[in-house]
Amino acid sequence: MSEATTTKKVRLTSLSHGGGCGCKIAPGVLADLLKTSVPFNIPKELLVGTETADDAAVYQINEHQALIATTDFFMPIVDNPRHFGQIAATNAISDIYAMGGQPLMALALVGMPINVLPASDIAEILDGGREICARAGIPIAGGHSIDSVEPIYGLAVIGLIDPKNLKKNSTAKAGDVLVLGKPLGVGIYSAALKKDQLSTSGYEQMIANTTKLNTPGQKLSALSGVHAMTDVTGFGLLGHALEICKGSNTLGKIEYSSLKILPGVQGLANQGCVTGASGRNWNSYGQHVKLSDSLDPVSRAILTDPQTSGGLLVACAPEAVNDVLNVFKSDGFADAVVIGSLGSLDSSDTDGIYLQVA
Repeated sequence: MSEATTTKKVRLTSLSHGGGCGCKIAPGVLADLLKTSVPFNIPKELLVGTETADDAAVYQINEHQALIATTDFFMPIVDNPRHFGQIAATNAISDIYAMGGQPLMALALVGMPINVLPASDIAEILDGGREICARAGIPIAGGHSIDSVEPIYGLAVIGLIDPKNLKKNSTAKAGDVLVLGKPLGVGIYSAALKKDQLSTSGYEQMIANTTKLNTPGQKLSALSGVHAMTDVTGFGLLGHALEICKGSNTLGKIEYSSLKILPGVQGLANQGCVTGASGRNWNSYGQHVKLSDSLDPVSRAILTDPQTSGGLLVACAPEAVNDVLNVFKSDGFADAVVIGSLGSLDSSDTDGIYLQVA
């Protein structure tokens, strides 16, 4: 069944070459592009910059306050304009939560094909973004708009955190347990939607997952047993887990059987509903991952599936696992689950492998 909630003549997804976090430049390509960046003197107040592939920049103001700054935008992943705005806003705000902070305000980033897309659709996209910001308790205080060939929407978001609670990719420790806050499969749902193969219930699951704010992040950052956090988005679970492993120089181990996967995703992937970004992700970082021989190509597609507005990935001490899961559950994240652990990295044994999946 096709998406029943959209009655517009113009399908948003038909106007873009990609959708959601699947629009991201592949991690390997991005790394090559950044190699030419001009070095500069980093002020000591800049606690987080580009060095550890973290979710946002962090600049310390005083002993107890630091600003978090992030931006995220993409082309439509769905055809319903309001849902597109809601998903894009949720995804952008998530980076603040992933650093452990409190969002303060947002600026809208808007690029729309003015002569193609009805004004009413554009208004609904903006309304959807405002609804999510209201849910997060923050205003959209301004922004910038352009007339573009493809529809683009997102936010620049500012947040606040006590520096002692800051969670970076590089602060995970060997012996930590990995906890994932949301189920996987959003990219596969989006591929099925484009092919008119996503059921009404699947679409409802997709919207519920992608518009759920990662609010546990702020509470988790206050737990001393939580050492690192990120959110799983365009690079897939493997890509974002690798960022933690590389940043903290640890060896990650993920148990595929422990993963929560959205209903029907396995079947859709078997039918060929897989995004091109999944393959690009694997080509970018597959050399650092060892997959068990028991995992088939569909399993790999799920592991590399780009997650638009995906869940928090938390590295915590074993004794803190129950507290972490309780925080997730108290905020309505019933699917939060332990998916693996981190060990000591011995480069002579791993031969460039940072992540093992069995």
